[in-house]
Amino acid sequence: MAYLAALSLTRGPLAGFIAVAGIALGLATHAVLVALGAGAVIQNHPGLYESLRWAGIAYLFYLAWEGWQPISAPHSKRPLVAGVAGSLFWRGFLSNVFNPKSILFFLSVLPSFINPVSARSISFQLAVLGMVAIVIASIVHSGIVIAADQSGRWISDDRMRDRIRQSLSVVLSLMASWLAWVAISGGH
Repeated sequence: MAYLAALSLTRGPLAGFIAVAGIALGLATHAVLVALGAGAVIQNHPGLYESLRWAGIAYLFYLAWEGWQPISAPHSKRPLVAGVAGSLFWRGFLSNVFNPKSILFFLSVLPSFINPVSARSISFQLAVLGMVAIVIASIVHSGIVIAADQSGRWISDDRMRDRIRQSLSVVLSLMASWLAWVAISGGH
């Protein structure tokens, strides 16, 4: 969410919405994996879970580092070109697909809403519930993009916008540090 806010402040709402689409694809990937039973594999193989966790932590640190870097052009003069748009999409995707907590959410929360006596298969029910979760998450993420863009319009000074973006990068770095500490201390 901090990444979406920083991105929207810096690049505008279109960039934020492109990243939201990537995040939604990451969530959809997890939903499909859980519906197909792969979530249980991740849950039952601690090494795979830890690999995903550390990849996610590393990626958060990368996003924090990237957000801290100075921007060469002012906010209003940075058009989105096809390559940049694709990059933003894949960054959103990677930030979510490397988040093992996301797949564990689908694995632990969604099954509690499954009706085992339904005529619909469990996989179908998981897929539908996963889509509902993705729609809700995308609405929340889009709200963050809009709120960040609106607050960015009030901040006309590029230096102030950079300070806010760098503050959000510090938040990302602190989150990654906390996740690393939890991983090292043996927490889930």
